[in-house]
Amino acid sequence: MITVVIPTVGRPSLSATLAALGLSSDRPGGGSPPGGRVAEVIVVDDRRGPAEPLDLPDGVRVLRSGGRGPAAARNVGWRAAGTPWVAFLDDDVVPEPGWTGALAADLAGLPPDVAGSQGRVEVPLPQRERLTDAERATAGLADAAWITADMAYRRSVLDRAGGFDERFPRAYREDADLALRVLGRGHRLVKGRRVVRHPVRDDGFWASVRRQRGNEDDALMRRVHGPGWRAAIGASGRLRGHAATTLAAVAALALSPALVAGRGPAGRMLGAGAVLAGGLWAGATAGFAWRRIAPGPRTGGEIGRMAVTSVFIPPLACAWRLRGEIRSRA
Repeated sequence: MITVVIPTVGRPSLSATLAALGLSSDRPGGGSPPGGRVAEVIVVDDRRGPAEPLDLPDGVRVLRSGGRGPAAARNVGWRAAGTPWVAFLDDDVVPEPGWTGALAADLAGLPPDVAGSQGRVEVPLPQRERLTDAERATAGLADAAWITADMAYRRSVLDRAGGFDERFPRAYREDADLALRVLGRGHRLVKGRRVVRHPVRDDGFWASVRRQRGNEDDALMRRVHGPGWRAAIGASGRLRGHAATTLAAVAALALSPALVAGRGPAGRMLGAGAVLAGGLWAGATAGFAWRRIAPGPRTGGEIGRMAVTSVFIPPLACAWRLRGEIRSRA
């Protein structure tokens, strides 16, 4: 038997997730658990403080996790489950028709050394050649390894591994961390045939800047799993380039008073250094912006967004990584 756990902060997309599982308050009998081997659906409300009750179909079990992040919310959910398997879904995915039956088929007969099964994530993209930065970021989920958009684990394995590490406060890297710890215990993780769809959301002008907070979690990943963790999950990063860009900006700002004064050979030399550092920063920033603009639709709005956010991303990425390095050693 299987328990489905869905952490949420009350996003409207949760209704579509539950409806796709056959749980909808708008349908007769919509409060009944989905058929097959799925015994229960647990929604973990991770909103902070007092909040209005979630509008959910009857029969969905609701637990609270106190706003401590998705890792803690999933831990609350799986620890309340009494089934051998626990399947995690995000509250913004839409399972394909027949998902519960496909989940049962994916898990049936797996050998004991297989600890988990990942579903396939499809991202419905616009029918055009050039995608926006937000669309490309979401499209990357289709190839991500072991993400909890749709990931099932044996409950006994979760228990032995201690579940998700609650030091990861965001929906970022907490799933990869668990997978690496499970693999490190000699288990295998496999990919199933069930499918969920992950729609593209417009999270606003500054979404790419907000994503830089994930660099704090990358520091913890390196601390826990060593420098090879990126290769182990097939991830890439730009931190070295961002660090070089940020150092050029800091040098230009530090030397700029000499550029204004320009007195004597030393002052002129420092002023020339400020010009050089400023040029390096401008070139690096323009190059970074163009790498983001080139594959996109190149509309005025998209170009403006990429140009502005490309100025802020490198220093904020470095600042969050520095904070993460300090916190991971505390």
